[in-house]
Amino acid sequence: MTQSAAAASTSSAAAHAAIAAAATTDFFISEADVVRRAGRLGAEIRNVALGGDLPDAAIEAIHRLLLRHKVVFFRGQHHLDDAEQERFARRLGDLVPHPTIGALKGTASILELDASRGGGRADQWHTDVTFVDAHPKFSVLRGVVIPEFGGDTVFANTVSAYEDLPAPLRQLAGSLWAVHSNAYDYAVKSRATDADRKHFDEVFTGTVYETEHPVVQVHPETGEHALLLGNFVQRFVGLNKGDSQKLFDLFQSHITAPENTVRWGWQAGDVVIWDNRATQHYAVNDYGNQKRVVHRATVDGDVPKSIDGQRSILRKKVAK
Repeated sequence: MTQSAAAASTSSAAAHAAIAAAATTDFFISEADVVRRAGRLGAEIRNVALGGDLPDAAIEAIHRLLLRHKVVFFRGQHHLDDAEQERFARRLGDLVPHPTIGALKGTASILELDASRGGGRADQWHTDVTFVDAHPKFSVLRGVVIPEFGGDTVFANTVSAYEDLPAPLRQLAGSLWAVHSNAYDYAVKSRATDADRKHFDEVFTGTVYETEHPVVQVHPETGEHALLLGNFVQRFVGLNKGDSQKLFDLFQSHITAPENTVRWGWQAGDVVIWDNRATQHYAVNDYGNQKRVVHRATVDGDVPKSIDGQRSILRKKVAK
């Protein structure tokens, strides 16, 4: 085993030990109330009413479960409105609005995704807002209006995707940096409407960002290594567009392999929280003209760090 491979193995073992230690049965949330939804990520947490007044022990338990399972699901949170959703989300960290769209009026961070309006269908694989340097830590998404059928969200584990790579590909990924931008090639979005294109041109890219991120980031809480890619990637640093696309497709295929995913069928009142540093997600666009509205509160994050300790760099921030 090479020195770098041994170091990676030691780091991975330490990360798994830290998560295992954090996964002990909690006094507030019993083991019986945590139901795994897939083999590699995702757990439904039952018999918990979310809110800003939850005791510290409950918040700590949810936080630990989130780090362990990457995405956690809560049914029946009908008591929440935007204000209480944000009060709860604020217990997980500072809230931050979307850098170009902003926040729903009267809120600190709520992003409304309405399928009937431009930009309301996030039907591409992505990690939220990676076109900025300190992309979000957690996202807290609430189902407001859910279609009768369709509209599921699929999540992928970017940690297990990295761990599944053959050693030569792990080494290659660890050496690469990628340019992420909100001004990506929107033409590849096959079902974009005129309203979508108008929203993209006038709002989503009202300020254009470009950030260089390591392709492998070190999770700041667990120490795990995760692939940092998704649809905001434009190219790899030092490579042309053609070579970048081939490599992107290769790594991305490991992230979105079916066994690396979990699919959530929404009901009104559901709340889903994911660790944006360890996942990608995709909102399935299969519900036609049915109404679908979800509200997202976003918890601010830290600037990612590469395996060798370098931080992501914001290279461009220009208003149109």
